[in-house]
Formats: sequence, C-alpha cells, structure tokens
Amino acid sequence: MRGGGPLGRAGLALLLMAAAPWAGARPRPAAPGGQPRPSVVLVACDSLVSTRGGDGRLTFYPGNQTVDLPFINFMKRYGTVFLNAYTNSPICCPSRAAMWSGLFTHLTESWNNFKGLDPGYVTWMDLMEKHGYHTQKYGKLDYTSGHHSLSNRVEAWTRDVDFLLRQEGRPMVNLTGDRKHVRVMEADWRNTDKAVNWIKEEAVNLTQPFVLYLGLNLPHPYPSPYAGENFGSSTFLTSPYWLEKVTYEAIKIPKWSSLSEMHPVDYYSSYTKNCTGEFTKQEVRNIRAFYYAMCAETDAMLGEIISALRDTGLLKKTIVIFTADHGELAMEHRQFYKMSMYEGSSHVPLLVMGPGIKEQQQVPNVVSLVDIYPTMLDIARIPVPQNLSGYSLIPLLRGKAENEVSPRGPRPSWVLSEFHGCNVNSSMYMLRTGKWKYIAYSDGHSVLPQLFDLTADPDELTNVAIKLPVIVHSLDKILRSIVNYPKVSSSVQEYNKRQFISWKQSLGLNYSNVIANLRWHQDWLKERKKYENAIDRWLSLSK
Repeated sequence: MRGGGPLGRAGLALLLMAAAPWAGARPRPAAPGGQPRPSVVLVACDSLVSTRGGDGRLTFYPGNQTVDLPFINFMKRYGTVFLNAYTNSPICCPSRAAMWSGLFTHLTESWNNFKGLDPGYVTWMDLMEKHGYHTQKYGKLDYTSGHHSLSNRVEAWTRDVDFLLRQEGRPMVNLTGDRKHVRVMEADWRNTDKAVNWIKEEAVNLTQPFVLYLGLNLPHPYPSPYAGENFGSSTFLTSPYWLEKVTYEAIKIPKWSSLSEMHPVDYYSSYTKNCTGEFTKQEVRNIRAFYYAMCAETDAMLGEIISALRDTGLLKKTIVIFTADHGELAMEHRQFYKMSMYEGSSHVPLLVMGPGIKEQQQVPNVVSLVDIYPTMLDIARIPVPQNLSGYSLIPLLRGKAENEVSPRGPRPSWVLSEFHGCNVNSSMYMLRTGKWKYIAYSDGHSVLPQLFDLTADPDELTNVAIKLPVIVHSLDKILRSIVNYPKVSSSVQEYNKRQFISWKQSLGLNYSNVIANLRWHQDWLKERKKYENAIDRWLSLSK
C-alpha cells in the first residue's frame, strides 16, 4: 500500500478517547467580536447516498449495519447531522454551481454539466479570502462552464428529440487488487495527501484563519471501457479490503415497478442508463455492495483530514463540514447514477462539527446545498447578501429554535431541487416540505406530476398525485411562487436548440460521423439515418 493507509482502529480510538477536541474553548463562529474566527474545512465528495429508507441510511441512523463508516460516525458523535439535506440539482456541475453561488439553478442558468457558473463568479471562498481567510483548494471543483464530455452535453441538448438511445454502459462491478489494496481511487488519495500535507506543513503555521476545500470523485462510479471508449461511468470498482467492510446480508434489494407502470420520465431515464434489461438479484446486490465499499473508502479519506487536524492541534479551532453534490441510486427505481428526484439521488449527507456546533444533534429541518454559501459567510462574520437562495445553518447548528428569525426572516419550510440535463427528457422540479415530495415536469400539464408521502412511503413506490389533487394544487402553488417553472422549462428548451445548432454548424461535413460516435454509438450506428432524421424534425419545429 503506497503512502500509508487510512487511519487504523488505534488512531480512531485515540480520536474517540480525546472526546470533543474543542471542549472548553468553544468560540462562537458568527458572534461579533471577542473570540477569533474559526477555520473551516469542507470535504465534498461525489455521489454519496444518504436516503431515508432501506439500507441507505449511511449517515444517519445507528441501526444501519450495511457498511462501517467510522469517521462519518465520529462527526455524528461530536457534531450535527442534517437528516433532510438535499442537492439543488442532482448532477455534478449544476449542483456544485448552487453550492458555490448560494443561488438556485434557474437563477445561475446552470442547465447541465457543460453549463455552470462563469469562470470569474465570486464564490463564498473568494469573499472569505477578501476578508482575511487563507484559502486552499484541492481536488474536484466542477462548478464552472465548459467541462465534461461532448456526449454529456449533446445528450442534454437533444433530450427533446423523439428518439430513445442507450447512453451508458450496463452497470456492473469490478473487483481489483487484494486484501491489502487500500488506495483504489488513486487520484482522490493523492489529493487527500496534498490536503493532509498542507494542514501539517502550512496551516499549522498560519496566524490567520483558513478555509480548506477537498473535492473527492468517490464514490462516483468509474468509466466503463468494456463498452467502448465513448461510454460513460457505469462500473462500481473496489478492492477486497473495502468490500469486506460491507455486510452483504444487510443489503436490501430495492423494489421495482414494471416497465409498463413506470412514470414516462423514469422510463426514459432507465432506458438511457441501460437499465431496462434483466438484472438478477445477485447483480443488484453486488452493485449496491460495491457502491457501499466505495463509500467506505471515501470515509477513510475524510478520516485522514480529521486526523491531520487533530494531530496538529487545529481541530479545536476548525469547523469541519462533510457533504456530497448528490446521491447515487445504485439500482433503486431501476436506475443507477443520479439525475432523479428520488431520495437516493436528491438526498445528500450534511454533517458539521467544531467549536460552537451542538454535539450529537440530529436536525430534521429541510436544508439544501445553497445554504453552504451564507453559512460560510456567517462563520467568517461577513455580511450575508440578501439576494441568496440559501439561509445560514448557524442557528440550527447551535441548537437554536427552528423559528429563530434571521435578518432575512425565518427559514422556509421547503427546499427546491431542479434538473435540466441529460438522461431525463423533461425539466423537473422538486418541492420537499413536511412529509411531502412534489415533482412537477416541463410546463406543468404535458407530463403528469408525482407526489410521494415520505412518511408512509419512504421508498417512493406509490405516486399519490391523482388521489390527492388538493395537496397537488397547494404544493404546485408554492412551487410556482418560488420559480415560474413553465417559463424556465421553455427557456431551457430554447437554449438546448440554440446550442445544438451552433455545435452542428461548427462541425460542417464532420457532423454525421461525430454524432454517430458519441456514447450512444452502439444504438445509433444500427439506424443512423433514422436518428439523424429525428433530429432534423426537432430542429424544424417552431419554438
């Protein structure tokens, strides 16, 4: 094993014996004057599930025995966990754009993985640096425009075209190495090492507070070369070292609706993700087991950061935040990946510990990633702009009454998530409030909505929208007061067509060959003229 392994049980025991490392001092993070401002470390991973139901309770409930996550549990013991935290858009770039801007997706027009924030956008980290914090970033950022594959953006632009093509390799597992193979995701470990070294060699000598960001790719699935060079990331890869930390017997096989009973948008998603074929229970169990093993490796990287802070004496004056950009369905609802408003995709972990943060607290309030921006400013005692979509988490983190009024008024009792990218053939909008999850599509009438009672139906298997029209009307009214979603959906459709036309024109005579060999090539090449004609019909339609 190169570069040393994750903190072992002896190291974890030392951390636990030390109890709360900030006990006694307790500076108040956002209180005026007096105590020095705390430093902040944000560890953001990619695709960590934290659903309410089944075996996905990875970050919340003590009864979960699916996989050992000692450092997430350490943060729960000495900090606060948010039980109902959500992404504002369940895909990498738009979600991160919301987290770094504090604004909802439709306000920044971060429509897909190619369209995020402008490169010069002023983030919370920029403001913290301006106000005296030393800043450092390592690993995956992915909140600005211009990234991800060509396939990814073309699939998003053409989602209104009347065709159905598989855009991913079939999800599968791959076991690598032996029981001593710890560092499976080498790039993440290199970035973790950089962050650890920076803490030990640089941060420890700073006279000013710092903010450190570490972005991890795990537990995002790996590329699938078996399906051809242009396919996406559908391989769940781990080693025996991590797989042995998963309890197979505890893994729940999710229930699926029949293909004919699926919501039309779900069917499109399942088909484009190459999940409509037959899967044995063992295949599904393996995919979930390997995914959980990847979560365990992620947890170990978090542990390296916590340990470095402890070893240098910095933990007592540092607030640590752990979250993810979105979840991972791992074969729930006959899908993998994200791009869905189901809990496995839209629900995210959010744990915070440090000076001034209430310990062993579970917060039931709905919160979302846009809350990170005002929270960071609040910690740094920087005035929070009034135009943000998010609200500071500091009152909740201190255990204050949930109706405590901020300068902007009380925190809303809802969160908003929206999605406009690939693998879904309609813009969709999720309002989560109380026990309800309401999902509206497109213009609000051409695609039927979904309504789930998460108390009675945590696995979201029964859409009760038709049975409860009064509830649907009430929630739709709230949603429309937040965002004029039919207008936004129309804007996205126009954007997609403009972008595609511009791209097509840039290719000239190469267009037919290039579009045929994107991720959908295995299907496209069977009937290439049929699919080109479908695009031509779409382009000829008036706006």
